[in-house]
Amino acid sequence: MRIKNLILIVALVLGAFSLACSGGSTSRVANTEPPKPKTEGRPSALPNEGFKAQITLVDPPAKLRAGQNETIKLHVKNASSVTWWMRGAEFNPASDNKFYIAAGYHWLDKDGKRLNGLEGHNAIPKDLKTGDETDMTLQITAPKEPGEYTVEVDMVQEQVSWFKEKGSPTATSNVTVVK
Repeated sequence: MRIKNLILIVALVLGAFSLACSGGSTSRVANTEPPKPKTEGRPSALPNEGFKAQITLVDPPAKLRAGQNETIKLHVKNASSVTWWMRGAEFNPASDNKFYIAAGYHWLDKDGKRLNGLEGHNAIPKDLKTGDETDMTLQITAPKEPGEYTVEVDMVQEQVSWFKEKGSPTATSNVTVVK
């Protein structure tokens, strides 16, 4: 008789525990709803304090032929107080590049005026937390006219802002473009 009472008590306790864990529902139907999209950390513009970078050009070219494509090496450090998500957020379902963090370049003429139409971007290869650093490459195309130029490398949050516009320093190198 004792064993029967013990089994009955254990069964009642397990049943009550199961009922409590299911939130009062006795139904055991599996949840067939699709997972809800992540709502925290949606892609967005960096806060102003997020636009701080340290960029170093690694062995930049001193001379290029007019129109020449060249791959340059960069060392980039997140000098801001926020994480730079490679895709603009920890999770970004969008198919465009909006909010991606990238390195980009411009050409400046001998007077420091930006040339139109010549720029390129390359996304950072990984998420960078505050103080994190990475090596990356950037393909540049020399101006079509020979002369003395400066290649200016900056970080950009796509469709938001160049870091320079928020006060971050750029990396520059003088380049002679020949025929």
